[in-house]
Amino acid sequence: MKSIDIISPVYNEAENLRELVSQLVGIFDSNKDYKWRLIFVENGSTDQSWSIIKELAGQDDRITSIKLSRNFRMDGGLTAGLEFANADAVIFMASDLQDSPSAIPLFLEKWEEGYENVYAYVSKREGTTLLRRMNSQIFYWIANRFTGNKIPKNVSDFRLLTKSAYESLREMREANRFMRGLVGWMGFNSVGIDIPRPPRFAGTSKAYTSIVVGMAIRAILAHSYVPLRLISVLGVTLSLGSVVTLIATTFLFLFKGVPFPGFGTLLSVVLLLFGIVFLILGIMSEYLALIYEEVKKRPNFIVKDSIGLELE
Repeated sequence: MKSIDIISPVYNEAENLRELVSQLVGIFDSNKDYKWRLIFVENGSTDQSWSIIKELAGQDDRITSIKLSRNFRMDGGLTAGLEFANADAVIFMASDLQDSPSAIPLFLEKWEEGYENVYAYVSKREGTTLLRRMNSQIFYWIANRFTGNKIPKNVSDFRLLTKSAYESLREMREANRFMRGLVGWMGFNSVGIDIPRPPRFAGTSKAYTSIVVGMAIRAILAHSYVPLRLISVLGVTLSLGSVVTLIATTFLFLFKGVPFPGFGTLLSVVLLLFGIVFLILGIMSEYLALIYEEVKKRPNFIVKDSIGLELE
């Protein structure tokens, strides 16, 4: 019998947990050819999520959980849950019911067909604002092109990974984590499933614009060198601009005069120097920012407590 671990980070989702478990238990009971385990990752919630998880775990021994010392964002929560997985496959899913449990049998079908990475891509987002939809479209457009199509448009963290795939993912220890990017980089035999995203069952979204934009910036920088190359292009462009300005001011000097002697030369030199300085600072700062996070070698999560799982 094949086994499946479902990893679901939880952050202030007390209103959704009972309904989520009810739907998942229905999936478990209707797919008895598989051995199921649910791993909740309590990700620094400030509501009653942990108490509800303990209550639900007491009712069904297939429900386990770890409690993190603070919020480590979605990617940190998935990383934490992955450390405790030992099944034939894992499924990543959010705990807000926008990753519908009813899609899990579709993942199983593709897994049985031989796919090692079965991911959901969101064809429709219900209940989201126009700004959020625009942010998502812009992010995926940029990420897809900057990473050589490794991050497909509208791809979700909601996915199934086989043991060989998730063990390879588990070996990646970098601090700048974006799971969709890491999985895309690995390769493996992958297929996407078109899954509309329903509105939230209860509660409010935690994906605030500032958080999403910050995640997008980190994701692109951690998985692409294109921004660095764009900085180089900007520096070269400014430098060429200074040359054009020098030529133009030379003609003005010859035919119309200038505000004062040396004006054109001074302006061109200033533009040239600023272009070079910003080019150097830009390249150094981007590299230093990523290196700074990596060399600290801090853990991607800290486990505070657990239910049904043994801490090392």
